[in-house]
Amino acid sequence: MIKITLPDGSIREFESAVTPLEVAKSISEGLARNTISAIVNGTQVEITTPITTDSTLQLLTWNDDMGKKAFWHSSAHLLAQAIMEFYPEAKLTIGPAIEQGFYYDVDFGDESLSEKDFEKIEKKMLENAKKDSTFNLYSVSKADALKEYEGNEYKTELISNLNDGEITFCSHDNFTDLCRGGHIPSTGIVKAVKILNAAGAYWRGDEKNKQLTRVYAISFPKQKDLTEYLERLEEAKRRDHRKLGRELGIYAFSEKVGAGLPLWLPKGTALRKKLENFLSEAQKKSGYEFVMTPHIGAKELYVTSGHWDKYGADSFQPIKTPNEGEEFMLKPMNCPHHCEIYKVGQWSYKDLPKRFAEFGTVYRYEQSGELHGLTRVRGFTQDDAHLFCTPDQLLAEFENVIDLTLYVFKSLGFEDFVTQVSLRDPEKKEKYIGSDENWKKAEDAIIQAAEKKGLKTIVEYGEAAFYGPKLDFMVKDALGRSWQLGTIQVDYNLPERFDLWYTGSDNEKHRPVMIHRAPFGSMERFIAILLENTAGDFPLWLAPDQFTILPISEKYVDYAKKVSQLLENHDICGLIDDRNEKTGKKIRDAELKKLPFMLIVGENEEVGETVSVRRRGEGDLGTMTIEEFITYFKKESKI
Repeated sequence: MIKITLPDGSIREFESAVTPLEVAKSISEGLARNTISAIVNGTQVEITTPITTDSTLQLLTWNDDMGKKAFWHSSAHLLAQAIMEFYPEAKLTIGPAIEQGFYYDVDFGDESLSEKDFEKIEKKMLENAKKDSTFNLYSVSKADALKEYEGNEYKTELISNLNDGEITFCSHDNFTDLCRGGHIPSTGIVKAVKILNAAGAYWRGDEKNKQLTRVYAISFPKQKDLTEYLERLEEAKRRDHRKLGRELGIYAFSEKVGAGLPLWLPKGTALRKKLENFLSEAQKKSGYEFVMTPHIGAKELYVTSGHWDKYGADSFQPIKTPNEGEEFMLKPMNCPHHCEIYKVGQWSYKDLPKRFAEFGTVYRYEQSGELHGLTRVRGFTQDDAHLFCTPDQLLAEFENVIDLTLYVFKSLGFEDFVTQVSLRDPEKKEKYIGSDENWKKAEDAIIQAAEKKGLKTIVEYGEAAFYGPKLDFMVKDALGRSWQLGTIQVDYNLPERFDLWYTGSDNEKHRPVMIHRAPFGSMERFIAILLENTAGDFPLWLAPDQFTILPISEKYVDYAKKVSQLLENHDICGLIDDRNEKTGKKIRDAELKKLPFMLIVGENEEVGETVSVRRRGEGDLGTMTIEEFITYFKKESKI
């Protein structure tokens, strides 16, 4: 008998070898019709793959993330097939599923692909999909695989790095491709496709290699799903932080300043300051002490921390001084500096925990092709803090940091999230520093704290920082997209590298545990996501300009200035629109600029010391005295 254990813990027994599809049929015909892939003992397989021993089984439908992965991976085969029919001299490379859809990297040689070619490829993909061809995965010897792809240096490079016995091809219809597996049953399930764009991409991500054409696409089992997706895509374009950042005057880039180095304009700076003040106040209440560190550090500092060995070759290179052998680095991390701040004092267990916080700017070299607005930059400011505590204090401190992060998210409207427990890859321990004992203690602490707080968690191996595991907060925005924002990390290793210690109750030296945390992650990335999540309609307390005063003629500009000053005295900030324009146009312009309040003033308002109040999205709120408006505003803007 073969025992199949399902995700709910139930066990089904079968007389002999069984396929995932047969297991699905034993449960219900409806489930069998909807099952498109499966995971057997942790490996994704086709639903016709025989299971010959006792195994765990997860049946996947389109509604599962891994089901979508199989669907989109299979659709990449359809894309490659269509491309080869139109461009028979093209060389295929790789075509994986990604978070939203899939891509295929292609060397078109002397030919090129443009947007006008997309429609014919889409039609060919659907034409081939309607044939309902089965995806067949089969093993190939290394010699035969190399012979099949003779003349395609990309595929032969991939095959050369594989061992005999682990090479498989997948065929459907008249098309065959090198592939590891994990397909849907047949092409007929694919009912709608859209090529989204084509962009340059270096082979293997190395700019020293040839630039290929990366063709991005997406597919669905229903046309309705594609229509809804394209509508969301249009909404995403409307919310693009690069567009909004320009329109709202938040930030800019300059070629002369350098790629990936944002310039914060007055409104963007006001926004940043409000976020910094908000978090600073919360940190102050939680017992944090504020520190400041320089933008550079001696290279030796990062050699000690391990950052140089890990990232040095891909970082901004050392800055040399007139003194021979003296080298500095643009600061890539704040944590080594904070370790040195800790070393300034001599601490007893009674002094701990020490919580050092800083809005520290760091610099990391990103390849030009990876730069993207504020989400991927070369200079950014982290809302960084490092906590040094005794082992007995670790769990409570970690839980307090979770509470602080949740407070930040709730205050800014990010309430749909999961937490990712990011652990090291047990098969590649050489990528990390520190002992197995320290890693186990750190990983256990994170898992325990997350469980105690009742967080919805997923576990990802290989996603830890090189010096310790972490808890990453994966937040969904208004469009359902997932972003990694806050992070909390436990670190037993840097305290060892920097020889940090405190005096315990036994009067002996002990090593503190270090917690790294950044609820925003970075100011740049957080503001980009906040812009897209709110479409520029910031929470009232956070808006850079919270009102605009609209005098109906030049005669009332002085009164507008008086009102503005009274509001500024109560930390309500805004501007005066004294242009020689009609009030209706000023209101429309204020709405486009996403200004929360429009305060209209004329003769009646000046005589009565009042303002006529309009709120964006709500319209006319009537006439209020200035004191009444201040009271109303403070009530509405309360965090």
